[in-house]
Amino acid sequence: MAGPLSGVRVVEIGSIGPGPFTAMMLADMGADVVRLERGGGQAFGSGGWNLTLRGRPSVAVNLKSPEAVELVLELCEQADVLIEGFRPGVMERLGLGPEETLARNPKLVYGRMTGYGQDGPLKDVAGHDINYISIAGALGAIAREGERPLFPLNLVGDYGGGGMLLAFGVVCALLEARTSGQGQVVDAAMVDGTAILTTLIQGMRSAGLWGDSAGTNLLDSGTPFYEVYETADGRHFAVGALEPQFYVRLLELLEIPLEEFPQFDRDRWPALRARLTEVFKTRTRDQWTALLEPLDACATPVLGLVEARSHRHNLERKVFVEHHGVSQPAPAPRFSRTVPELTTAPRDPGADTDEALRAWGVSAERLIALRDAGAIG
Repeated sequence: MAGPLSGVRVVEIGSIGPGPFTAMMLADMGADVVRLERGGGQAFGSGGWNLTLRGRPSVAVNLKSPEAVELVLELCEQADVLIEGFRPGVMERLGLGPEETLARNPKLVYGRMTGYGQDGPLKDVAGHDINYISIAGALGAIAREGERPLFPLNLVGDYGGGGMLLAFGVVCALLEARTSGQGQVVDAAMVDGTAILTTLIQGMRSAGLWGDSAGTNLLDSGTPFYEVYETADGRHFAVGALEPQFYVRLLELLEIPLEEFPQFDRDRWPALRARLTEVFKTRTRDQWTALLEPLDACATPVLGLVEARSHRHNLERKVFVEHHGVSQPAPAPRFSRTVPELTTAPRDPGADTDEALRAWGVSAERLIALRDAGAIG
């Protein structure tokens, strides 16, 4: 295995969304991850199409079976990390909570991924990304003036405030365990993670630099120089000329007189927005790309998911790679010495049950007994 987490062993209890993303990140970095999930039909989010399941085998287990519970506890004895994404209390009812697992392995890092956290009045309530980012204050801030909020896919709650937060917490706890010899529980909640992503905006509001009306501020479409404009071919261009020197360069390249539009003269912003709207419609997106992208104007083409793969910068840095015939984002971040590598393609539920368990020391005789007991599929 390559990558900085080579040698780290992780038991992943199958879940959806941020849990698999955390496991993917750890596997991308070289961790030996085994995914335990229900066999049979594909649950929501499971299957070989889901790229967040890459890099680790899938074992079909029936956690309602006492024999399966004992199997998981035995795997935890060998593991450095366990990741689970159930509602609070579910793992305890299964007999796989922190008390049971840490008793078998005191150094185990027990990573828990939920929307609302392990406590609080909403801890037992169902939700999804859109719900978590709404009560964290992020969704309400993502809107144009007078329009309803637009959720940014499920990137902020599930992945930025969820999966990445848990991956960070797990690695922090692993480092601490090397010193103390003791594991601990990592309580990663998407509400918490989304809230911490808004730290800068909360600070700006406290300093009087951000208003409560969405779409009227520096980074939420309130300014004409941090905005998206339509081009002559119906595509779009992104402008982020916040600093004065970039703003000056942008207007110079667009042949707009700077003296007519001082950057922070709010009274001139509506006229500047109208002027920029008019100017960007005079050329196609690719024509604007040729002019603006190479220069310090902070202006770039808005690309679709497929287009992004062939952008010259992404091609040179190999931001996207083809693996097992599928184009997908490469592991990130990058390391100069312990270079991560993609390994196995995403697996269907239970595709690797026997092989994966043998790799974790389960004998052939034990596999037969577990299957006869209905513990594995």
